[in-house]
Amino acid sequence: MSNSGVCHPPQSSWYDRTKSYQPFESVDACLASGGRLPKNIAHLAQSASANQKVAPMRNYSRSAFGHGWDDSDGDCQDSRAEALISASSTPVRFAAGDRCRVVTGRWISPFTGKVIQNAAEVDIDHVVPLNWAWDHGASSWPRPKREKFANDPVNLIPVEASFSKDQYRIGKALLLLSDRQIIRRPFKCRWQCDSLRREASRLSV
Repeated sequence: MSNSGVCHPPQSSWYDRTKSYQPFESVDACLASGGRLPKNIAHLAQSASANQKVAPMRNYSRSAFGHGWDDSDGDCQDSRAEALISASSTPVRFAAGDRCRVVTGRWISPFTGKVIQNAAEVDIDHVVPLNWAWDHGASSWPRPKREKFANDPVNLIPVEASFSKDQYRIGKALLLLSDRQIIRRPFKCRWQCDSLRREASRLSV
């Protein structure tokens, strides 16, 4: 937090230029201590969050992308378990008697930098949200393609389950403005390059 009470996230132009500040483990911790986002970042985050809220999502249903996590290779580890195993920075521990359900590991939340070791405290989020994909072409996909999309390991990231909905929207909006934009574009082209080209054309006008 700067002396003026501003919490500069990494994407702020002042992040590296601020010399006098109180350090925090995450932007979330800085905000919780009474700080505020830079005006331009706060405005963009609110706009991104608002755009998410008013997105049409016509007839969207999570079940259109399958029910729960798939175990496509039949090894008893569903896509959630495989995402936890892949993202953990230490070897995971499984529930007693099997190698199917992950119970502990070490995950770092991309929103707050919080370290999580209990798998029960981890949610698996989609880099490209399913409702966004629905509104940008997935509604016309055959069901097997939607299910494969929802379980694509490249599209899955661990986040803390305790993150409140309001905090989650702010954190997600901030990522939409920075790293997540970089991640999304090549990933979206794996599934729907025509839609991506139309979006790029619209943004360049």
